[in-house]
Amino acid sequence: MNKNGTLWYDTDGNPIQAHGGMILPHGDTYYWYGENKNGPTSLAPSGDIRVDFIGISCYSSKNCIDWKNEGIVLPASSAPGSDLYRDMVCERPKVIYNQKTGKFVMWMHIDTPDYRSARAGVATADAPTGPFTYLYSDIPNRSDCRDMTLFQDLDQRVYLIHSSDWNKTLRISQLTDDYLHFTGVCTKIFPEQEREAPAVFYHQGLYYMITSGCTGWDANSALYGISSNLLTGWKLIDNPCEGKNYRKTFYGQSTFVFEKDGHFYLMLDHWKPENLKASGYSILPVTADGMDLRIPFTEYPFQQTK
Repeated sequence: MNKNGTLWYDTDGNPIQAHGGMILPHGDTYYWYGENKNGPTSLAPSGDIRVDFIGISCYSSKNCIDWKNEGIVLPASSAPGSDLYRDMVCERPKVIYNQKTGKFVMWMHIDTPDYRSARAGVATADAPTGPFTYLYSDIPNRSDCRDMTLFQDLDQRVYLIHSSDWNKTLRISQLTDDYLHFTGVCTKIFPEQEREAPAVFYHQGLYYMITSGCTGWDANSALYGISSNLLTGWKLIDNPCEGKNYRKTFYGQSTFVFEKDGHFYLMLDHWKPENLKASGYSILPVTADGMDLRIPFTEYPFQQTK
């Protein structure tokens, strides 16, 4: 059984390559999307650690324990100059289903190797396992976009939530009804707080956002914020983690919160910058009660429901 804090394996016994990703519940199945880093770790011209872009992977599961490899659903492009060319950056993929159009929509951070382009890219598919067709990239509301997530509000409106201003702040950008463009409605939260890796959920009248500090590949203390309105009124509260190494977020970084069987779970990446393809994962239970948010470290969160 896959253990939190370690590299996970699929049903064929191969390492799961779905970093910086998310889990989408759809029907009776869970779909895990993420960056495939099954290549050599190297230094970019900027000096940053990287793996040449391979593609976005997808895995499926009925129980969030046994993960079947569905393959690369958005592959790298062979065309130099493409947003998806191997020397480009394609990170933090997030997928949402649009009930009106019947499309699965993926947004991701698109960048040049020096991380100066900072755009948001979008792709669509007719099925959760793809293939996804890449459409274009844009600068959301003329603001740079780096670490990002998607969030669907109670009214079905979807928002791209992304680090901006060179990671000095976070922005929330509303998407159009087809989830493919920006409406122009946007707001800035946590100014000058240098937060990234946002993971957002809603529970009993409050929005919660878990974020990471900006310390490169080094682990840091997660913080959470709350608000009664997605677009305004956010307040940073505290570190929600509990247990050994809680001040380092268990040596992980937040990526997404999803719901299973009426409970919320936080996904973490455990980055290994010396060998990125060996980076591990955690899925941790989340308890929210008003202003109080708690995330204890557990080794096997789903063992009791297998």
